Amino acid sequence: MKRRTVLGGMAAAAAGTLATPLRAAGDPLKVGFVYVGPIGDLGWTHEHDQGRLAVEAHYGDKVETFYQENVPEGADAERVLTQMCLSGAGLIFTTSFGYMDATLNVARKFPNVKFEHATGYKTAPNVATYSARFYEGRAVIGTIAGRMTKTNKVGYIASYPIPEVIRGINSAYIHARKVNPDVEFVVVWVYTWFDPAKEGDAAQALIDQGCDVVMQHTDSTAPQAVAKEAGNVMTFGQASDMSAYAPWPRVTSIIDNWAPYYIRRVGEVMDGTWQPAQTWEGIAEGMVKIGPMSERLPAEVRAEAEALIEAMRKKEYHPFTGPLNKQDGSPWLAEGEVADDGTLLGMNFYVEGLKGSIPS
Repeated sequence: MKRRTVLGGMAAAAAGTLATPLRAAGDPLKVGFVYVGPIGDLGWTHEHDQGRLAVEAHYGDKVETFYQENVPEGADAERVLTQMCLSGAGLIFTTSFGYMDATLNVARKFPNVKFEHATGYKTAPNVATYSARFYEGRAVIGTIAGRMTKTNKVGYIASYPIPEVIRGINSAYIHARKVNPDVEFVVVWVYTWFDPAKEGDAAQALIDQGCDVVMQHTDSTAPQAVAKEAGNVMTFGQASDMSAYAPWPRVTSIIDNWAPYYIRRVGEVMDGTWQPAQTWEGIAEGMVKIGPMSERLPAEVRAEAEALIEAMRKKEYHPFTGPLNKQDGSPWLAEGEVADDGTLLGMNFYVEGLKGSIPS
């Protein structure tokens, strides 16, 4: 097994599409990973890197993986991707929504390289997309939050106002409100995926406003640390287990399980069956997992959460099932109606009961 963490120098480029070193028979498949944060964030990037390590463990010397961490979304990503291609990558995973256009731009220049873009929606002959139905996990933690809050105020640290994040807020709120009609959500937008200082400040601001439960759609453990210091504030692990903060304040977690998908797609490149698919999997497929639940949760709350997980595992329940209205009171889903994937993928509205507006 081979692994490199630092990218080599760029090769000369031909006009039009750029030349990529060809893999000789018997050579390992070079697989690159582009990360928006550090692999030690114990959140989003950490879990993607666990998937990379699983690829190495599964395929051994048949693969050579390499990665670049802390890559900003934008022009820097395009430079990193180009360098990876010129270094001989046959498959590249770009693991943040903001890499979408950079991925498409570089893919056009390197038609022989396969690209996989996480949480995006644009494809090409050599670009696939993949994402997890994180909103299923939000339904579970929303249920727990609604049952456990004593102040009826739940704080939510949101990253960017994109459909993925809006879906999560809506799902968590819908399920908190189902078990506690008096619950209120306070949303703070931090405009970052990973910035411990901003995340910690946001958590403190929510606690200062009376929130005794804090959720996050950001990647660091800073909110966990702030909540632990507060002592009476409950949190949930985001993207990975964050078990260092269990059994309190972290009472369970939403875990993004990328390893099976990465292993499968690497294998398809190797055997020539790879296609530019759009994959969106959840609890039923194992891409979304719920971490161990703290004994500090009452037995009846754990049982209610487990029943919800099991219903989604069996695909007997969908978190966006009517009757549901939009924030302005206009009808969205009728009794028993389930939201279609197209609407969810483009979700740009709050459901009824949420306060505040979505930033433009």
